[in-house]
Amino acid sequence: MIKKAEKEFIFKKNDKAPSCHASTVLPLDDGTVLSAWFGGAREGDKSVKIWISKRSTEGEWSTPVSVSEPDATAHWNPVLHERSDGSIILYYKHGDTIPGWITKYMISYDGGNSWTAPEILVPGDFSGGRGPVKNKCLRLSDGRLLAPASTEQKKKWIPFIDISDDDGLTWHFNSYMERPKYKGAYVGLIQPTLWESEKGLVHCLLRSNKGAIYRSDSKDNGETWCKPYRTRLPNNNSGIDCVKDDSGRLWLIYNPVDINWGIRHPLSLAYSRDNGKHFTEVLIPEPGNGEFSYPAITCKNNTLYITYTYKRKQIVFWKIELEE
Repeated sequence: MIKKAEKEFIFKKNDKAPSCHASTVLPLDDGTVLSAWFGGAREGDKSVKIWISKRSTEGEWSTPVSVSEPDATAHWNPVLHERSDGSIILYYKHGDTIPGWITKYMISYDGGNSWTAPEILVPGDFSGGRGPVKNKCLRLSDGRLLAPASTEQKKKWIPFIDISDDDGLTWHFNSYMERPKYKGAYVGLIQPTLWESEKGLVHCLLRSNKGAIYRSDSKDNGETWCKPYRTRLPNNNSGIDCVKDDSGRLWLIYNPVDINWGIRHPLSLAYSRDNGKHFTEVLIPEPGNGEFSYPAITCKNNTLYITYTYKRKQIVFWKIELEE
């Protein structure tokens, strides 16, 4: 199943941003890898900015640099996306409170070495959402781009899927997902993670506040979604991510814990051969105690690329070559 697995820390210490979280990872065609995260004094502090590092083909990470605007406003949840023309978009949330988030973006035309000035993704939108909220975008087989999105307004957590037909610059969506109930109470759902099983059929898994991962499915390229339903996968109200590999297997990285706002360890990597109905654990990247959370996972050339938060002090990177 796994041919080779390498684990690295992207940086040893960042005195300018001692607390870090919410990473994203993007392998490029030239063999380099980009990763970004938010860092500062602590989550939500006005000092928090977006930081980025690049891994060379020799396996060395560059010194992290701050790439977001130098204002006194908190930055959150960067997401990297490579467009079909080779340019790279960096999305992130901007605002001192989560309900007041505005999504902004920057573009790099040189592999992440330099970036354009930040712009608002959807001018006039104050929903606290739009574009990807934590996890990567999904390019469908027909070229459409889907962003896993959600809002967190007044303790009402509602997911939706944002849609772009110009590779990530302009967005629209039809409606929020219908809110399910569990034991008589509405389920809070945020931060979807997406995959396409076959043309037109798209699926997502969702973080919840009810002890389990939820799922929703679309039969029309992400235009409409069924009411999210409960799976047997545990969730501790922390981030998850999944990706489909070149062989059609679905890989999920998550904390297998079912206590709401519970511990964020261990961190587990599992796979499914039946479109997410059943998962088998294959690796525990972090078996010890501590916060190992908010993983990001993607796949390129049958190799998994993973990043996650390590005790809020560092970002870990895994490169996992898969067997066919």
